[in-house]
Amino acid sequence: MPKGVVEASPADGLTTRQRRNRPLVIVHTGDGKGKSTAAFGLALRGWNQGWSVGVFQFVKSAKWRIGEQSALEALSETGRGGPIEWHKMGSGWSWSRKSGSEDDHAAAAAEGWAEIKRRLADQTHGLYVLDEFTYPINWGWVDVDDVVRTLVDRPGHQHVIITGRRADPKLIEIASLVTEMTKIKHPFDEGQKGQRGIEW
Repeated sequence: MPKGVVEASPADGLTTRQRRNRPLVIVHTGDGKGKSTAAFGLALRGWNQGWSVGVFQFVKSAKWRIGEQSALEALSETGRGGPIEWHKMGSGWSWSRKSGSEDDHAAAAAEGWAEIKRRLADQTHGLYVLDEFTYPINWGWVDVDDVVRTLVDRPGHQHVIITGRRADPKLIEIASLVTEMTKIKHPFDEGQKGQRGIEW
């Protein structure tokens, strides 16, 4: 696709501008490294465009503070780009702190999804990063059919990025852009643990 030239122009009745500006559902999946990193890179672009960005992490502990969170929150405070909100499930969402059993975590995931649905209905953000969202779907904590229906019917101009391994085929079907990260080599294979600045 040299110089942004598309390979085909569908007969969908849309102008080039309308087609270019359609809101996307993006899925980053696969066993390789870089799914969340790529999503946070898009969040950085969204911030630069002045979009409101909502990040929702479904697996990482609320006690962990990853580098991307610190960087994006610091940028948000400059007042230059768009506002950024960051929420982690872990021991509880920022609006409802909880800890406990697997049932509690399942309830927290469902609560997080319910909040995202409310925000989509209200058109709160221009960009949503649903980090590691494939896992609560795969574990049956969040209903994939509800997710698909909500994303297909979302109003306005809202982009949604979903990351995580083993993305449900129903998510892949409705997505506009799907990337599968494939591991070729990884330091973990040789017993090297995660390191500062690379994994967090």
